[in-house]
Amino acid sequence: MSLTIAEAAEQTGLTAHTLRYYERDGLMRAPVRRSASGHRAYDESDLSWITLIAKLRATGMPIRDVKLYAALVRAGSGNETERLDLLRAHRERVLRQLAEVRSNLGRHRLQDRPLRGLDFERAPRR
Repeated sequence: MSLTIAEAAEQTGLTAHTLRYYERDGLMRAPVRRSASGHRAYDESDLSWITLIAKLRATGMPIRDVKLYAALVRAGSGNETERLDLLRAHRERVLRQLAEVRSNLGRHRLQDRPLRGLDFERAPRR
């Protein structure tokens, strides 16, 4: 399988601009292959890696940490513990943030009891 940047963008839900940024900024595991005409040619392993990067970013992992993780992967075997430590530290940050959000939501619910019955899901009419 070989996909153009537009096809890879469609499959991953990202923009072509974002895919170029990932490559330019050192976030890719390996350089994206090029076709004979010089256009990017994404394969399944590229898409899997892009999906991982997107998930890490969606959970708030800083770009510097994604870059570090990618550099560790590119360096090959022997640093698996460091990679795992990086992912575990990120997971702990996310879990702490989630606990804080849940706590704040709990407090908010207690304060808004008189507002029960109002439909907050519907957008206000203008």
